[in-house]
Amino acid sequence: MSLLEVRKVSRFFGGLAAVKDVSFEVRKGEILGLIGPNGAGKTTLFNVVNGFYPPSRGEVLFRGERISGLKPHQICQRGMARTFQVVKPLQRMSVMDNVVASAFLRAKDRSEADAVAAETLAFAGLYNDRDVISKGLPLGKRKRLEIARALATQPELLLLDESFAGLNPSELDESIGIIRKIKDRGITIMIIEHHMKVIMSISDRIVVLSYGEKLAEGTPQEIGRNPLVIEAYLGEAQSA
Repeated sequence: MSLLEVRKVSRFFGGLAAVKDVSFEVRKGEILGLIGPNGAGKTTLFNVVNGFYPPSRGEVLFRGERISGLKPHQICQRGMARTFQVVKPLQRMSVMDNVVASAFLRAKDRSEADAVAAETLAFAGLYNDRDVISKGLPLGKRKRLEIARALATQPELLLLDESFAGLNPSELDESIGIIRKIKDRGITIMIIEHHMKVIMSISDRIVVLSYGEKLAEGTPQEIGRNPLVIEAYLGEAQSA
């Protein structure tokens, strides 16, 4: 069952096609990886999907309803949340208050928002940091805070934009574990990531973009040995 459908989406900036005629679907309950060289259009596509940019052509459907043209907060209210490539917490607020702010999307009052935030921080391994001012967190924890903020909106679909960039090996393993636990909760995930260990180990399917167009789509095994993908991006065959 398709939760998200991207239908022949293009996004132009002046005469430049950052994304051109891209189509794919995200099935309920899966992790879909989105990979490709820098400048391939991955983050632009995310921005179209969650409403930061309207598509120049084509349409996006979420749970069978057209969402193209809606604002990001309207799409979030429908059950889609995202993280950003450049992490920007509310720097003067505590870790707890950062997540409480997100929880208010659905919470009826402060006590409910506090409860959602506390559970989400425990899930993300940040509960002991709840009183820390967010700008004082190291990068690995700021990345997890970004995920926690998105989870606090109680999404059905979570878009992750390079949530593993800059992490050390132990932080990578911890974050991979969190992503798998998110999937176990029944939340569908679409993730942009350059770290092939991450993508190959957690994705059910992968879509590859190159120069704004879809180059390939398939399982990690299929993508890892696809000659077009190897030439355009991977450089060598990858194993799942």
